[in-house]
Amino acid sequence: MEPLLPEDPQVIGAYRLLGRLGAGGMGRVYLGRSAGGRTVAVKAVHPHFALDEQFRARFRREVEAARSVGGAWTAPVLDADPGAAVPWVATGYVAGPSLTEAVLAGGPQPQRTVRALGAGLAEALAAVHALGLVHRDVKPSNVLLTLDGPRLIDFGIARATDGTASLTATGVSVGSPGYMAPEQILGHGVTGAADVFSLGAVLAYAATGEPPFAGDGAAVLLYKVVHEAPVLGPGLAGDLRSLVEACLAKDPAGRPSPQELARRLAPDGAGALVGAGWLPGPVVERVSRRAVELLDLEGGEPTALDAGRRPPGDAVPGPAGAVPTPADAAPLLWGAPPPPPTEAAEDSRKAGGGRRRTRAVLAAVGGLLAAAAVAVVIGLGLLQGGDGDKGEARGTTGTGGGPAKSVPRPFLGTWAGQVVQSDGTPNGTMTAVIADGAPGTYVVRTTYSALNVLECHSKGKLLTAVPTRLTLEEATDGTPSLGCTGETARITFSLAADGKLMYTSEDTRGGSPHATLTRRDG
Repeated sequence: MEPLLPEDPQVIGAYRLLGRLGAGGMGRVYLGRSAGGRTVAVKAVHPHFALDEQFRARFRREVEAARSVGGAWTAPVLDADPGAAVPWVATGYVAGPSLTEAVLAGGPQPQRTVRALGAGLAEALAAVHALGLVHRDVKPSNVLLTLDGPRLIDFGIARATDGTASLTATGVSVGSPGYMAPEQILGHGVTGAADVFSLGAVLAYAATGEPPFAGDGAAVLLYKVVHEAPVLGPGLAGDLRSLVEACLAKDPAGRPSPQELARRLAPDGAGALVGAGWLPGPVVERVSRRAVELLDLEGGEPTALDAGRRPPGDAVPGPAGAVPTPADAAPLLWGAPPPPPTEAAEDSRKAGGGRRRTRAVLAAVGGLLAAAAVAVVIGLGLLQGGDGDKGEARGTTGTGGGPAKSVPRPFLGTWAGQVVQSDGTPNGTMTAVIADGAPGTYVVRTTYSALNVLECHSKGKLLTAVPTRLTLEEATDGTPSLGCTGETARITFSLAADGKLMYTSEDTRGGSPHATLTRRDG
């Protein structure tokens, strides 16, 4: 988790924000806390998209679809307000590690763990598919491990089954190379069978510590998924190996259904495997450590909002999903700092702060140890952005190193380097040409390529500029190309002390890529 920045809101709806959890194509995800101590993940869309009525309608449908996703191995939406000035949605939060973290730290998982994992995720997919939805991005980082079973998260790209396959906006990876079904890569119709293929790849990774398709770049991975047989290590044996091989069939019709997969992995249900303890000791230790970290975070001093602006009863939201917010709290809802507490509120804070902290800690302990909720990143891949800040002339910092009116001179020119996803997967190369311009104008043109096979072209609109960092909103430049959908993502370019340029992107569907770029124009 990252700390809040000055441009971030302090409160969204009934939730005080504690930090940033992540970001995606159309908004940002925050860690939040209700006045009663419930910890949530809050996703708020970019204010720009809130002006688009078609987007609002689509976002509302996404929220409604996510509300319908339930069951033992997924988590429901807790709260939402698609009609707010800045639409948002809140889900429960669990601080358990992802499968990726568990494997990187401890290697292949025990067979019992893999079977329980597969059974739980298969039951989750069966429930999702019964609603006419396809997850489309089942991968190790979207599987959280809790004491009472796995949780499948990130329904951000779930669509109705008649929706078309979706590739990334500005990168070249299709969701997650190596875990995508062949029909997704080829742009064919996508059904629930695509999720089964991805689940097979996830189970292979869990059992062997290695993905079934490996390569040095996105293009190699995509080619292998479509044309080559998976490589399954010796850690995958017996009927579990046979099931994974069936899941990884190139032909969707040859794959088992989630229901069949769940029955074969756990005849008595996934709960029977989980009930007797399913995680190895090192993973249990990581779950406990996350719980302690969250408790430390939650143990801070209550704010004036907690003392004097608590929503009535801190009740669970009704069918409409929106928790009413007092009128006097309206200035707190997006970015404005909380006003000074009144004398009465301060007295109340001093008298009841310890009591509230105790309730918050107890609520957090109960939620964590029971693992009753999970951060489900839904919506349309979320990105927080903003308008360009006004400031001093380019290349000057004033007394405080403030924002510039255009791109500082050291950024200008052509830069290139290797792109890597947040999980370490190579993702080709990029070339960025940075020109001068004011906030609100397009100042960057970028080409992403993978072994000269896949290529995407984008443009970056300057949001803010300071002497050592540019923040931009990136979108496709309209050049037709396989692998580009036209979605947006927030990116940054930061100057390093050695003269190189550090690039980061908040495109979670493209693997949140980053790169170290070197000047190529002399």
